[in-house]
Amino acid sequence: MNVMTFRMPQLLSRFARDRRGVSALEFALLAPLMLALYIGCVEISDGVAADRKVTLTAGALANLTAQSQTLVTADMTNIMNASIAIMTPYSGPLATKVSCIKIDAGGAATVAWGAASTGVTARAAGSAIVIPSALAVPNSSLVFSEVSYTYAPVTGYTGFNHITGPITLSDQMYMSPRITPPVYNSVACS
Repeated sequence: MNVMTFRMPQLLSRFARDRRGVSALEFALLAPLMLALYIGCVEISDGVAADRKVTLTAGALANLTAQSQTLVTADMTNIMNASIAIMTPYSGPLATKVSCIKIDAGGAATVAWGAASTGVTARAAGSAIVIPSALAVPNSSLVFSEVSYTYAPVTGYTGFNHITGPITLSDQMYMSPRITPPVYNSVACS
């Protein structure tokens, strides 16, 4: 026992001076942190890109509809499909709606007509809608698009995503009709 007590300080001193394996130990400590940072950056970048695509889709849907004068169901289907194509390469549950809003002399806004992608309910004609006060110009019309997308992170259900689940990204866009308020299936918006 005495010999062991006498040799212990020497062994500890030699262990403290030994530098072999320090790099491996540092790597083992830092690798999980660096990997988590990398995966986090990928997830955030992909989420921001998907959100940007949702905004572009809402803008395209409103813009294409606002450029039209007369629309039928086939035209609206083409506009919806063209707008949805912007979301490539993101696939999944995408809900799109477009409505023409009629604003009366008193500034009250009502839906003149509405259309939506498959599986989504369009806004009901004649229903009141709240719009920003700056857009409530008496005796005018607006095209209003709404897009909603359920974003599932690239890495799947791990860590943070497992706790919160998929994230719903949405955007909406108001646009003035370009030439005249669009007529959809013989329903005027003025």
